Amino acid sequence: MKNPSEFSQTKFTKLSDDIKQWGLALGFNQVGITDTNLHAAEAEHQAWIAKGFHGEMDYMAKHGVKRTRPAELVPNTLRVISARLDYFPVNTADSASVLQDGSKAFISRYALGRDYHRVMRNKLQKLCEKIQSEITQYQVDDFSYRVFTDSAPVLEVALAEKASLGWRGKHTLLINKDRGSWFFLGEIYTNLPLTTDQPASNHCGTCTNCMDVCPTQAITAPYEVDARRCISYLTIELKGSIPLELRPLIGNRVYGCDDCQIFCPWNKFAETTDEPDFAVRNGLDNISLVQCFAWTESDFKKNMAGSAIYRIGYEQWLRNIAVGLGNAQTTTEIVSALQSRIHDSSILLREHIDWALARHLTQHHK
Repeated sequence: MKNPSEFSQTKFTKLSDDIKQWGLALGFNQVGITDTNLHAAEAEHQAWIAKGFHGEMDYMAKHGVKRTRPAELVPNTLRVISARLDYFPVNTADSASVLQDGSKAFISRYALGRDYHRVMRNKLQKLCEKIQSEITQYQVDDFSYRVFTDSAPVLEVALAEKASLGWRGKHTLLINKDRGSWFFLGEIYTNLPLTTDQPASNHCGTCTNCMDVCPTQAITAPYEVDARRCISYLTIELKGSIPLELRPLIGNRVYGCDDCQIFCPWNKFAETTDEPDFAVRNGLDNISLVQCFAWTESDFKKNMAGSAIYRIGYEQWLRNIAVGLGNAQTTTEIVSALQSRIHDSSILLREHIDWALARHLTQHHK
């Protein structure tokens, strides 16, 4: 490719505008473009790692600066195309009501439908194919790219913020002024010298709702999360035993946690998705803990096929539900469900069942 300075800025401005329109036509809710300068975010990320807040997520540290320097991950990267895809499903049971009913299993709303990785990647790939098919009319003879969706060392929130898709909230998720935070992000690293967007401004103000409602107080400071205390980390990323002191705080959250989003005032502007792949599957938006705990491994594999939940595996799924059952109000049904698996071959599961039963048999909830 020629030196970017040789190209007409008008030509690349038009191409940039067209890429955004093509993205919308493919189903994305917003597309923005940014450069690769993440110096400020790099310092914050390194400080976060130094504190050990990433817990057992070794992949957050092992790639060094590739996460914060896109051109070192993908050589010749000049721009990042950042895309937003809303995910909140239609006709979903009220999140707050499910959380308040201790007999139900609360599952993070992003995981109620099909695995977003495949959906996002397919759309991003189609956008790249569209660019490839149209690129010659812009007199560009070299278009290279690589697609990402939460699958590589990419600082997606920082990039999306620079691409004008929203701002990084105090809970560290991206917030869009018009659509809240119920969305996925995906990226295309490219060598095209596209016209960049202006970074979004921050509108959190003095609000601390997300910090105040976090069940485990994992948001240790504005814009800083100690993953080791975060329920999403504990139920998804942590493979071993959940710390005893945190188990009672998890409540009935068996896969992820949405409290910081549920109580964010900007989500009053959120809209439901029209993406069919994100529709609720298997009644997961309003299912009982006992029902989930009764699944055999084949049931789990069948019901969670194509779901983001599938990757945590059957043992970890039961571990999480055992904690939820331990936090529920004592009933004969719940105690019987726990006792039915007390001789399970998994040492990890038995440990959490024993803990849950002890809470009920000592009349903890009465």
